[in-house]
Amino acid sequence: MKNESRAYGSWRTGEVPEDWRKANVTLVFKKSKKEDPGNYRPVSLTSIPGKVMEQLILGVINKHVEEKKVIGSGQHGFTKGKSCLTNLIAFYDGMTGWVDEGKAVDVVYLDFNKAFETGSHNILISKLRKCGLDEWSVRWVENWLKPRGL
Repeated sequence: MKNESRAYGSWRTGEVPEDWRKANVTLVFKKSKKEDPGNYRPVSLTSIPGKVMEQLILGVINKHVEEKKVIGSGQHGFTKGKSCLTNLIAFYDGMTGWVDEGKAVDVVYLDFNKAFETGSHNILISKLRKCGLDEWSVRWVENWLKPRGL
């Protein structure tokens, strides 16, 4: 019961206990030659209570965006029941339909390198508030995203 009340207290206050924020960093091999340090990426392994709270808050966010219809039907990434494959199928279906109708089709492909690492946390927090997520969850996410001790 102690951990449950600590988790609830963390959510209510928006404060993340320091021991939850600690992370161990390990290097994960990506590709090519193992001798090249550039072929590894660092991964932070956060504490178990931190991971549990992440999942609880994710559940709150998912429930909110689903009930309030915050995310449009065209969103495929990070959406329940959709994936990169469903996005590709929808894209292909649209493009082939337009080509079959004789319409001109232009396509631009974008690849955002390190999109999450370079995204503004302030913008994310602002968007969570704007979509009406409860302030307890918003404050918790805001504090969770602050720089961590290693």
